[in-house]
Amino acid sequence: MADKNFFKRRDFMKHTSLAAGALMTSPLIASGYGFQSSVNDDIKIALVGCGGRGTGAATQALNAATNVKLVAMADAFKDRLEDSLSRIKTAADASRVDVPAERQFVGFEGYKKAIELCDVIILTTPPAFRPMHFAEAVAQNKHVFMEKPVATDPAGIRSVLKTAQEAKQKQLNVVVGLQRHYQTKYKNMMEMVHKGKIGDITSGQVYWNSDGVWVRERKPEQSEMEYQMRNWYYFTWLCGDHIVEQHIHNIDVMNWAKNGYPVKAQGMGGREVRKGEDHGQIFDHHYVEFHFEDGSIMNSQCRHIKNTWGQVNETLMGTKGTADFGAGLLKSHNGKVIMEHDDSNDPNPYQVEHNELFAAINNGEYKYDDTYNGAMSTMTSILGRMVTYSGQMISMDDALNSNLVLVPQSLSWDDMPPAKPDGMGHYDVAVPGSTSFV
Repeated sequence: MADKNFFKRRDFMKHTSLAAGALMTSPLIASGYGFQSSVNDDIKIALVGCGGRGTGAATQALNAATNVKLVAMADAFKDRLEDSLSRIKTAADASRVDVPAERQFVGFEGYKKAIELCDVIILTTPPAFRPMHFAEAVAQNKHVFMEKPVATDPAGIRSVLKTAQEAKQKQLNVVVGLQRHYQTKYKNMMEMVHKGKIGDITSGQVYWNSDGVWVRERKPEQSEMEYQMRNWYYFTWLCGDHIVEQHIHNIDVMNWAKNGYPVKAQGMGGREVRKGEDHGQIFDHHYVEFHFEDGSIMNSQCRHIKNTWGQVNETLMGTKGTADFGAGLLKSHNGKVIMEHDDSNDPNPYQVEHNELFAAINNGEYKYDDTYNGAMSTMTSILGRMVTYSGQMISMDDALNSNLVLVPQSLSWDDMPPAKPDGMGHYDVAVPGSTSFV
């Protein structure tokens, strides 16, 4: 059961301020916590989670500095690990990829062994496992790159926030894959927003409307656990639903603009089109109205339905003007262009986040601590899912301190997953007005 006094919203802001101060004032911890003394020292990395994003992240890490070496990999599935390893060797300098069979770990527990062997761990499994993997990495004093979202339930967020305090104390760099924070266009535009160029923000519209993503069909020989693990995007306990796994990027931009997080939300959603047996539990559309403490509102929509209007973008409305991040444009209400950013020559933000992380490590700097924002933007997205699943207005405090736990403490291939199919192969799906998530 959750501790109802775990963290209130104002406490979060207090902890954030303290953390920011620590970054500016605290001395560096010695190399025992993984800091490099020079670029002549090898930085050993390990990859946990060998899907497409993990393969890309490991390749970008190898391309970030010439002294980075991949020495271990872990995944639930052997075939996925082997495919990832092959692709990494093709995409990066193969001479810096040294992952023999004895450093290839398969199954639910392999992450612990992979973490033991590295200086920097890359965590890119389905997000359900992020809290436990992050906790193990910090316990073993490793710098971390971890993909968003960082959890799928409030219990996971509480775990990540606690681990974040330990990471701060150890001065371990942590980068979370909300790459817009490392994207030149977004950084330059957000600087102007924070300087008040469009005035006080009164509302924002954030979108991730698209056709959707891959589907992996069930194979006769698969257990229920294997099927769900391979088709993880469609199970709430593993993915968090697409409002959490994908739309977090856009929600995070509004949070960044506001320098804070919503205090409550309400919304609606459901399964209109994507509701076959291979679509698990998740909705195919969500609309959420997030309320900030100052009365401003974020209107959030995400949809996975083919042949519908598509948009992946964020726009802000201010008292003096507007910001359209997709267009790279800030304008006053009378139509005057305040700023226009051409991003055609900007560096790849997915690469930049690794460049900056490994530069800090090579320089012996404690410079990056994305964990709090990564956790709270994930929690904002989870709050959005909770209100669309339930149809209720829910406060951030109530959501964060909820008793909702989706992910078991331990898993094995013999276990039945938390989402259990009925005799027809269908899964329980949230019903607004009946489902309770607090």
